Amino acid sequence: MNAHRGVRIDASVHVFFRDDQDLRGHLAEPIRSRGWPSTDTGVASPVGPKYAEGTRGPDGAHPGSDPELTGKQIFDEQGFDLAVLHPMSVAGILPDWHLGTAILHATNRMLAERWLESGTYQERYRGTIRVNPNDVEGAVREIERWKSHPRMVQVGLPLQTQMPYGRPHFTPIWRAACDAGLPVAVHWEMGLGITHPPTPSGPARTYAHHAAYTPMTYIWHLLNMIAEGVFESFPDLKIIWGDGAIDMITPFIWRMDTFGRPHLEQTPWAPKMPSDYLKGRNYFVQSRLDGPRAADFASEWLRMTGKEDMLMFGSSYPDWQFISPEDLPPAWSDEQRAKVLGGNASGVFGLEHLVLT
Repeated sequence: MNAHRGVRIDASVHVFFRDDQDLRGHLAEPIRSRGWPSTDTGVASPVGPKYAEGTRGPDGAHPGSDPELTGKQIFDEQGFDLAVLHPMSVAGILPDWHLGTAILHATNRMLAERWLESGTYQERYRGTIRVNPNDVEGAVREIERWKSHPRMVQVGLPLQTQMPYGRPHFTPIWRAACDAGLPVAVHWEMGLGITHPPTPSGPARTYAHHAAYTPMTYIWHLLNMIAEGVFESFPDLKIIWGDGAIDMITPFIWRMDTFGRPHLEQTPWAPKMPSDYLKGRNYFVQSRLDGPRAADFASEWLRMTGKEDMLMFGSSYPDWQFISPEDLPPAWSDEQRAKVLGGNASGVFGLEHLVLT
């Protein structure tokens, strides 16, 4: 099957080390003996199991840590042709940036060696180069180190930061990603770190509060990047908002357009209307929580503001909200489903001419 005939791409499969000792085995001293938060540590957790049933690896290994089990469930059972892997970590938001950078380098090595270069499904996996936003020079070096790997298809940053991504501090990362020809995926990080609270009123007390507010953090980064001229400075930059927020983009971009038009003279570095920076530049991964699902107007809703061209399917495997193509709104048209299930991702990751055998 080739891409233009309907290749299916799961754009967000979460990958983990098998356990803490597995991670330490990929590190050298003195980092190996340091301490860090677990990826499963959180202030607010969902009711019930954190991971989907049947996703734990052999001998009790962490869910999402076994390439063979993951491939069987994503490709053989769910019917996807390719999967983009996003390693989960707390390393991008640790107080010691040396430690964070070392963990992410180890994560990239593990991803390449265990998932992209060996095993039954290696040719069907695509990887994410995880980098540390608190160590910009180290992030650029990591992109340079992995950009030529044939199966690394994006750069990965954490959603939680100490400043919005429109700040000039991050400019070298955008430049390195563009030079490498790779999109940048911003994804909600696991564990606890030193970032600002996830809501304006502090940490969320319940998971419902936490999950409901998370899309606002994505939108805040996006609107800040537009206002600060990031997309004007880097016309080739593509950002993937990796865990939702497509349901929030329409009202906020309308509002930014409304107030932005009479104030464009205040941002000469971003002369276009804010909404002009969306198409072909920003993409969102489908989440179980996003938008109307069973409503008759779901297809019209997806068409508004060009969302059908910005949305990609992501199962969030092995998390509790693991979804399948059958979970997509039944009112969507066949064309919309084809775009979300692989067409949009094929364009973002440069897989339009890929032939699968």
